[in-house]
Formats: sequence, C-alpha cells, structure tokens
Amino acid sequence: MPPKHKKTSRRLAAKTAAATITLCLATGAGGAYAYWATVGAGSGAATNGTMGAVTVEALIAGDSPQSTLVPGGTADVAVRAHNPNDYPVQVYAIRGNGAVTADANHTVCTTTGVKFVDPAAPLAPALSIPANSSILITLPNAAAMSTASSSGCQGAAFTVPVTLEARK
Repeated sequence: MPPKHKKTSRRLAAKTAAATITLCLATGAGGAYAYWATVGAGSGAATNGTMGAVTVEALIAGDSPQSTLVPGGTADVAVRAHNPNDYPVQVYAIRGNGAVTADANHTVCTTTGVKFVDPAAPLAPALSIPANSSILITLPNAAAMSTASSSGCQGAAFTVPVTLEARK
C-alpha cells in the first residue's frame, strides 16, 4: 500500500492547481471588465493654416517661348508662377480664364483668333514651385491661332489669362 502522504500531496497539488486556475480566470475576467468599463475624457485643439495665393502670368512672348504663333498654327505658352508660401507647392493644373488680348501697340488686332489649350490635369510631369520663389513653365503648343485672325495681329505679343491650381 502506498504511503498516505503521497496521496495527500497529489490531492493538495490538484486543489492548488484548481485554485490557481480559478484565481487566474477570476482575475482575467475582472481585468477584462475593468478594460471595457474604463472611461476617459479630455480635449484637444488644432488650427489649419491658410495657403497663400500662387500668382501666375502667361505670355506668348516676353519670357522667350520656344515657338512663334501664326494663323492656323500653335505656339508654346510661357507661364511665370510665384509661390509666396514657406513650403513648396505642386502645380496641378493650368486653365484658360478669359479672352486672349494683343499688346497695346497692336490696336488694329481686333480679332486675335487666339485660344489657350488647357493641358491635361494633373500636369505631367509633375511640377513643383519651391517655397518663396518663382519658376518659368513652358507649355508646348498651348496657344492656337485660327485663320480668322486679323492681319493687324502680325508681330503682336498676346496676354493669355489663365488660372493655376496649386496644391500642397
């Protein structure tokens, strides 16, 4: 017959293990309850800065475009863009914004026949204007002149109103 104290120690070990498991389960459930029942409160604040307006000027002459405009043809448009912000911005799109006009020396240029051809947006390749600086953007074949242009437009420099969409 086995000694009595071995049976008692096995029984004691089993009771201790059962008590430990029960304690772990009870603590775990209490921990889970505390986790799900915990409430916190607080507040925060943030402000949003305002992006300064990127200015733009578009000319078919003056900033040395790569081509000359003739009736029935196209020419490059030179766009000078200035970024007044303390961070760089990306030029997303450039769109025509009104009638194209001839310079003051060509008053007989009554019908310019010049249109701005909007490049696809977003511009490709992407263009970035560094912080507090200007860049010259050349848009190939972005000006088109119809054959209905008056002959008084010969030698004129045209002002092309455009809008520039910039994004941070």
